[in-house]
Order: sequence, then structure tokens, then C-alpha cells
Amino acid sequence: MYGVDGDNLSRWYKHHISDYEEWEQRYHATQYVLFKQNLGEQLSMDETALSQGELYTIVTNKSAHGGKGSLVAMMHGTKSEDIIYYLSKLPRHKRLKVKEITIDLSPSMQLIAKRAFPNATIVSDRFHVQKLMNDAVSDLRVDYRWQAIDQENEEIAFAKEVGRKHIPDVFKNGDTRRQLLARSRHIVMKHFSKWTDSQKRRAEILFREYPAIEEAYQVSMELTEIFNTKCSKGEALTKLARWYDKVEKLNCKYFNSVIQTMQNNYATIANYFENRSTNASAESFNAKVKAFRNQFRGVSDIPFFIFRLTKIFA
Repeated sequence: MYGVDGDNLSRWYKHHISDYEEWEQRYHATQYVLFKQNLGEQLSMDETALSQGELYTIVTNKSAHGGKGSLVAMMHGTKSEDIIYYLSKLPRHKRLKVKEITIDLSPSMQLIAKRAFPNATIVSDRFHVQKLMNDAVSDLRVDYRWQAIDQENEEIAFAKEVGRKHIPDVFKNGDTRRQLLARSRHIVMKHFSKWTDSQKRRAEILFREYPAIEEAYQVSMELTEIFNTKCSKGEALTKLARWYDKVEKLNCKYFNSVIQTMQNNYATIANYFENRSTNASAESFNAKVKAFRNQFRGVSDIPFFIFRLTKIFA
């Protein structure tokens, strides 16, 4: 457009207008970039994909609220040994001042946080815990859906054998059993207060036909309420213990991973109730990186892409 070659303009900006050629971190930017001046008392750590699924671990400062000064470190890969090595390049006295770091449920992330920021309280992000529970409820729904598909296929085969047209049973909202279970995907993944009128009608039928899904959904929503209710850490722990007992009593195989995760991460999950910190800032930062990446239709020059990111967020 207007006779301007976009590739030439980009190269001109890179080599002549920007100070990329003088950027001191240029030679190791593909592996890591560090900004010791952005270390703060409260951090978040997460991972994001830059190009063709290449993962980078990102540490951000919550106090910067996603703006200038947010980026503390951006490191290639997720291997704990590598990330610990890169973060150890930050001044130790600054790392010791970090009071809290929020992470996902990954054991490697916990190891990184413990080694790199030994004085920090580690907080497992509540939304990752809730997602794990929501996924378990959805897996139960999918199991019933496959059963419904098998049943429908058997009915179709039988109808063919006896020379009849197969007409499936339909619920009062117009769904067949197979459709009911397929269309309930969003219902079991979100809070009932956000259901539309049609979703409320579908949920009523779903829970009547499948009480186990209703029971699992209610337990999932109880966990959300525990996280949403402002109370002391002691009160929250009591509620979590009662909730945990309820999940165990469901005796549902899809909740085994939830139970195991709670056992393995109980202390860091409980730490949420001290300051109610989440990884929302890290997720927001990742979304900005993704939008920036999409703006340039992918990342062909990773060091220069990271350089441009640092101009905005470091």
C-alpha cells in the first residue's frame, strides 16, 4: 500500500531506527532476558508459547499491573534446572526480598520458585485448582455422552434389523439424550448464576436424568464459593477440609486427580487465603504477548520480537 515495502520498512526500523543493535541482551535473548530493576515483593510465574509451540517461562512483577516494569525475566523452555540457572543470574539480595510468588500447579514451577526465591511464600493459583475440578465434572459428562452415543447406535442398528425408522426420544426442550449431554458442556463449566434461560431448562433436565453430574457440579461450585468468600485463612482451611471430605465420598474416578492434587499442593493452595493472590496478572501478560504476536502474524525473529516486548513491558 502507498508503495511501501513492509519487509524493507521492518528491516530499516530494526537496524537503523531502533537501538536493537546496541541492546546488551541481544546475544542471549533467544535463551533469556533479565531485568533486575523490575524485581518486586510480589511476583507471578507462568509459561507462554512464542513461535511454533516454543515455550518460554515468564516472571512478572504484580505491582506494575501489566505495564512498564512488569517483565522481570523471560526464559526459553520450562525445564526447572535451566530456569533456576537463568534466575540465579539475578542478584541474590534482590531475590531474597521477594515475599510471594504465584504459580500454577506444576511441580517444576514449585521447585523453581523454592530455589530462585527461597524467602517467598508460594501460592498455587486458585483458577488452576478450579479448572481441574471443572474438567473433572466435564469428564463425567463426556463419559455419559459416550454411553448415550453407544445406546443410540444400538437402537439405530436394531431399527434397521426390524425394518423400522429410528425415531429417538426427545426431551421437552427438543434435545435428544445425546444432544442433551453434548450441549451441556458450557453449563457444567460455569456458575449457575451465569446460565441463560435455555441453559437453565437444559440443566434441569440434565440433573434429573443424571444425578451424579448434579452432585459433582454442586461440589465444584462449592469450591468456587470457598475461594470467593472473604474469610480468615483458618476458616477457609476448615471449609476446604469439609469440601475435601465431600469429594472423597463421591467415590468418582474422575475426581482422583483432584484429590491427588489437593494432597500434593495443600499448603500452597491454602496460601491463597493470606493475600488472595492469583496468577491473573501473568495470564493477562500472556494474553498481551499473544496479541502482540498475532499482530505480526507470528514470530520469525525471536530476539527482535523479545526486544520489542521489552520496550513496552520492561
